[in-house]
Amino acid sequence: MHADRHSMQLWQGRIDPEADSPRWHQRIQPLSADSQPGVALLGFASDEGVRRNHGRVGAVNGPLAIRKALANLAWHRQGAAYDAGDVLCADGDLESAQARLGHNVCALLDAGHLPIVLGGGHEVAFGSWQGIAEHLAGCSSQIAAPRMDAPRIGIINFDAHFDLRDPAHARSSGTPFAQIAEQCAARGWPFAYACLGVSRASNTRALFQRAAELDVLVREDREIREASLDVIAQQLQAFIAGCDAIYLTIDIDVLPACEAPGVSAPAARGVPLALLEPLLESVRDSGKLRLADLAELNPEHDIDSRTAKVAARLIHLLTLTG
Repeated sequence: MHADRHSMQLWQGRIDPEADSPRWHQRIQPLSADSQPGVALLGFASDEGVRRNHGRVGAVNGPLAIRKALANLAWHRQGAAYDAGDVLCADGDLESAQARLGHNVCALLDAGHLPIVLGGGHEVAFGSWQGIAEHLAGCSSQIAAPRMDAPRIGIINFDAHFDLRDPAHARSSGTPFAQIAEQCAARGWPFAYACLGVSRASNTRALFQRAAELDVLVREDREIREASLDVIAQQLQAFIAGCDAIYLTIDIDVLPACEAPGVSAPAARGVPLALLEPLLESVRDSGKLRLADLAELNPEHDIDSRTAKVAARLIHLLTLTG
């Protein structure tokens, strides 16, 4: 694989004198061709999709902010973690950047890694999906994955928005899952999509209708409460059971604006982190998680790096095992 930029110099932080006190910056390594399988962080430095969607730009700097916040977190993993660099979209050519991201994700999957892609706007999702689709289809010129006639890739999106806008008007951060649905239809693959944390106030009736037509598993932000967590976790497990592999995507704007102010579109309500974490743990521990990404961190609008710290904690949670 070949990333456009590498950022190992960002991995700096506190060094504690006590034994067995490592932090992420002391354990993460640059990715190399002979790296043993582990977690691989890959940045997608783009907010072109947000610009096209008329959102507030700044997410292009999200990958760097997430790394800085993650660097000083305590290390509790057993397995390895690598920095695979960044894929850049600096020229407005989003489609080319998404294709490069897909090739890089595929190469990481072929090598046995768990890729975690750091966005960037939610246009990252179409590039991420291209990578796992290429991997599962066995199209890579590297180490071919076992072929499946029609792999069922389960997409689990924690998001205030469906991102199912019609891509015929403009491909943006609001269209990735509609684009994926089109790709699945063209390939004859099933489209399996779950969207949790949806804000009814932020999605039109047309988008809810589109989600119903595509048989999307939908849970609104107001439905995700302490009392309903077990039921929602069971629904997630049933969804996962019907899939060959899971692609988890987290739009950080699913969180309340007080917890995540630095996003492209802050949530008036949102789903608190304390309610998201057990659901994410359920996905993580399912045995089918093959790919994850985080989207929409906008450092230009962050306060005290709150949002970057939340993103780093989410990565910490997703990578605790292994």
